[in-house]
Formats: sequence, C-alpha cells, structure tokens
Amino acid sequence: MTAELVRGQNHPLSQVRLEIRVSAGTPIVAAAALSDETGRIHGLEWVAHPGAPTQPGLEVSRQAAADHRLAVDLDALPEAVHRVGVLLALPVGGAGPVRFGAVAAPFVAVTGLDGGEIASYTLTGLDTESAVVALELYRRQGAWKVRAVGQGYAGGLAELLTDQGLPQAGQLAGSIDEAVAQGLARSVQALPPRTAVGDRSRQTATPALGPDQGGTTPQGAPGPVPPPSPYGGQPPGVPGQPAPQPTYPGTAPDPSAVTQPSVPTAGSPIDYSHPHRQNTTPPPPPPTAPPAVPGQPAQPVAGDATGWSMEERLYNQVWGMFEDLARTTAAYRSAVDFAESRMDKELEQVLSDPRSRIGGQGDAAREAARARHAQLVAQAREALDRDIAQLTAEADVVEPALPPAYARWDNPVWHAYRPPMEIPMALRLGDLHLPEADRIRIPMLVRLPLERGLWIDSGHTGSSDGSFTDSHAVGRLAMETAVAHAARLLAVYPAGEFTVHVIDPAGSGAQPLVPLVRSGVLAAPPALGAAGVADVLGRLTQRVDLVQMAVRGGAADSLPPGFDTSQQLLIVNDFPHGFDDRAVNQLRYLADEGPAFGVHLMMVANREESSGYGPLLDPLWRSLLRLTPVSDDHLADPWVGHAWTYEPSLVPPGSRVVQQVLARVAAARTKY
Repeated sequence: MTAELVRGQNHPLSQVRLEIRVSAGTPIVAAAALSDETGRIHGLEWVAHPGAPTQPGLEVSRQAAADHRLAVDLDALPEAVHRVGVLLALPVGGAGPVRFGAVAAPFVAVTGLDGGEIASYTLTGLDTESAVVALELYRRQGAWKVRAVGQGYAGGLAELLTDQGLPQAGQLAGSIDEAVAQGLARSVQALPPRTAVGDRSRQTATPALGPDQGGTTPQGAPGPVPPPSPYGGQPPGVPGQPAPQPTYPGTAPDPSAVTQPSVPTAGSPIDYSHPHRQNTTPPPPPPTAPPAVPGQPAQPVAGDATGWSMEERLYNQVWGMFEDLARTTAAYRSAVDFAESRMDKELEQVLSDPRSRIGGQGDAAREAARARHAQLVAQAREALDRDIAQLTAEADVVEPALPPAYARWDNPVWHAYRPPMEIPMALRLGDLHLPEADRIRIPMLVRLPLERGLWIDSGHTGSSDGSFTDSHAVGRLAMETAVAHAARLLAVYPAGEFTVHVIDPAGSGAQPLVPLVRSGVLAAPPALGAAGVADVLGRLTQRVDLVQMAVRGGAADSLPPGFDTSQQLLIVNDFPHGFDDRAVNQLRYLADEGPAFGVHLMMVANREESSGYGPLLDPLWRSLLRLTPVSDDHLADPWVGHAWTYEPSLVPPGSRVVQQVLARVAAARTKY
C-alpha cells in the first residue's frame, strides 16, 4: 500500500533499487544531491544534474521536463553518503514561471523497479520559492527511509546548494542553468496535459508504469489539470491548489512572477496574438467513432480529440499521438533496461558462488537467467507492437485529413488550396519518428504566431542514416528548406497579413530563392552586400522600436499613416557574411524582441563560421529552434526526452506545388 506522506513524515524503504517519479504542470529541473550525516554536500561530484546526469548510484533527467524519472541504487552509493536529496527547480532565463506558487503542486513518488509505489508526496504550500528539496532518502541504523521535506528557497538552486554546504554552489547552479538552456533549445515545446473526457483515441494505448509514461495518475497525485483550448486561455484551477501555469506557446507567464516586455493585448489596434484563442475548456469531440467492441481496440477516427473546431481537434490528436508514442517507447526501453539489469545481477550471483562456476549447475543457472531476460523483453516488445499497430492505424487515418498548414507538400489538399481568411493554429515544419516505430511519422507542428525564430543549420552534413553530403550541397538544400517554410507561412496567412524580407549578402541563395522572387511575394528584392544588410536590419529594428513604444505608451493607434502592421519574416542567408558588430547586435535584438511585436527570424547559417564572435552569439543560437536540411536526431520530446529523428518538410523532386501556391498568394494580394 502506498504511503501518502505529508511534510516531515517518513516511511521505511524495503528496496534498494528505486525510481523517483516527478510530475509537474510545467517543465522543471530535477537533480539529486548526496550528503553526509550532517546533510553537507562535499563537492560537485556529489550532485547529479542535467549537466552531469550520472553519478555513482544516481541517474537524473538530462533536460527540463514536466515529468521525470530518477534512478537510485542505494547499494551503489559511496560509503560516506548518508542522505540523497531530490531537488526540483524552475528553469531560469526563459519566459516560464519563476515561482512554484504560480504552477500546479508538483507530485513526487518513490517506486520500485516494477512500478509499484512505495511512498508519494504532493508539494503544496509553495509560493515564492523557485527551488525546493522535495524528498530525502536517508540511512538510519543501517536501514534506509524516505522523508517528505518540501523545503523551498526563493533564491533558487544557488541558495539551496549553499544551504547544503556546497562551496561551489554558485558555479554549479550556473552550469545547471546552462545545461538546461541547451536542453530547452533542442526540445519541442509541449502542450499542457490532456483531459480524458471524450478523448477516446488516447485511452486505447497500453498504460505504462507511471504518470511519466502515460499511465494513470498515482494515488495521492493532484490529478490531470484540464487543459485550456490550444488557442490559449488560462486553464481552470484544481481545487485546493494554485492555478496551473500554461506551458505551451502563446500563453503569458505569471505577471506577478516575472517581468516581461509589454506585448500587444487583445483588442488593441496592434495585436500579434492568435485571433481565435478561447478562455474556456473546449468541448469533447462529436461521437463520430462507432462504439468499441470489448476486447478490441477502438477504430481510429480523424479529429477524435477535444477542440472547438476540426482543425483544433486534429491538432490535439497529433500531439496526443506524439505523446503516446514517446511514453510507450519509454515504457519499452525501461522494461528492456530492467530485464538486462536483472540478468546481469543474476549472472553476477552465479559467478560469485565458486560452486556454480563449473559443472552443470552453473550452466543451468546462466541459461535460466538468459531465458527470463528473453521472456521479459518479449513481453515488452509485444506490448510495444500492440501500441504501435494502433498508432499506425490512427496515423493512416489522420494524415489524409490534415488541412494545408498541417499537411505534407505531397498531400492532395494543396491542389485545392485557396488563401485563407484567418491564420491556422499551427504550422508543419517536418516529421518526427523513433527507431522502434520507424513507419510512424508524427507531424512536427509549431504554434502560430511563431514564438521563437528558426535556424536552418547549413553546416550539418551528416544525416541520421549515416550518409554525408558536401557542404555546398547542404548549403543549397538548407536554403531550399527555408524557402519551403517561408512559402508555407505565406500560404497559411490571409492575404496582406504576412511580409517576407530576405538578406542574401553574397547572392549565394539566388537559385533557391527563385520561387519567392518570381512570384512577387517578397517585400523587396533580396538585400545584397553590407549596405543591404544594414538597410533591412535598420528598418526592421526601427519597426520593432515603434511598435514597442506605441504599445507601452498606450498609443497603438497613433503610428505613422500607412504603417505596415502585418507579420514580418526576415530570412538571413550566409550569416555572418556581410555583418559587422552593429548588424550582429541588431540581429540579436530582433531575435529577442521581434516575435512579441510581429517580426520573426529565419536563419540559414553554419554556426562554425561565426565562431570568431566567441560566446557573444550563444544566446542567439539557443533562442532559435534548430532544424536541419537533412534527417537528424537532434530534437527531444518534452515528456521523456527521447532523441527523435527529424525529417525536414521538403517539396517532392520535380513538383511545382510551391510555385502554384505562391502564384495564388500573389493573386490574392493583388485583389486585397
């Protein structure tokens, strides 16, 4: 029976190999600290954190996430260790919440390797704290126990680690923040937890061992937070808990927790938020699917998710498939790891007994250990194959039903394309897949308007299949990828509401840019040379300044006559060629401030070519979503942190779909 702890309460531990599972309503950082009898941390090597996720007897997550799994082997800890503290902290330097009082109460559970809960603790009562010691495993008279601590620190990890007696507390806190920032830069932004009401398609997946793998909410957990519509809005609160903080693109951070630049508000003459965001929970999907036959999986149906419209339901369904595949794969990998560790332990026991090293007894024991390993792996694979088969059937139904903004370029929906009257919820930037389910391609959807710029890495020459492309070919392919993304952005915005600028200092992107140039959809011809770079950056910087001043001064209707209030996209090729120090600073300014005021950035660049600037540009690269022109496994999901293989959204060879779409965009602009 699970012990539901309150602050200060302890409970004995009957196992030495444990998992500590953390569930939160927003991405958090998880770490574990070793300490002696007095609670003092002796050195940096006594802390497992995202920058150093593995220490003797400890393993923690490598990035900030809403769900975590921490592995603990008490027998493998150094003799001097008497305590293991589980540390939670909110990421710093981003747009998320900066105090635990602004998010749902985190839930922490200690489980065995079989998934059975031993003890759990819900961290209630937090307010201004940004770091907290959640649990403590401690040794007393040769036996291990767990204690619910809940000690918070408003000064973050630095204050927490200082209080634990670590001399290098500030240095370690800085390295953790840096590691988390790098992890967030490669992570796909997560949706909030889904509500189960009406979400029939998600209920058929095989549940895993815990909340971090898609299982049911453990006893004592705060339960799932009903999400708002993905169009935006504050989710309803959970009784007895602080209102959860939205964690997906398009929502504002807690105003009392973080100071952010003023942004255009709804109803203002200048408003760059989505025009159809709702403030209430969306309704369940209509009953379009036939009733499920007991003992058989439900028949997949496109749009079988919550939402105010078919577009929103499809968006939620795609994200549901993404999460389900991430969690079911995590369950499979965890089961395989457990089977291997169990076999290793059994074989070690056989070898440690001199009587079983020779003769038939030892051979029989080894064969039995391998047979149990094979049985466990086969059971895990059977469950994975069952879930993959269901997700494959769902993907086969969903893909043909996607609207143009979500569809691949080879989807027939583009043949009937007409410029829309309003912007969609999201945009497809490519596909994601895992090696265990290579056939399933999850559309990579990002919210509109874009909240962060895009970086097409023209310096990445190796693909996930082991093939390599020369740098010149990759540079051309990167620019073609940027053109395809820009064409899709132009296609999904209403006529006259999206403007594209291009900086191509050396003219190396002239050939890939032909579709944009010939169709006449660019605001002006691509800017060439240092003079062109300075001119475009100066005008866009001035535009952001004007909008900022107008909004902050409450005079958004007093902008100059004829001021272009449409969304702006700046495509930069061959950075840093043609850029001086002033231009670099302007580019960083646009990347940081531009998205909130309607200016977005798309970089086609090789990071190594800008290495002469040193660490000055590190914040720029981290602020951009890195994409590759060839398949690569550099993106991570926000739930369990798998490395997903990203495939760019490229136009099929010989297809003229982009030219046809841009021609219709240009014609609609003429009418507009």
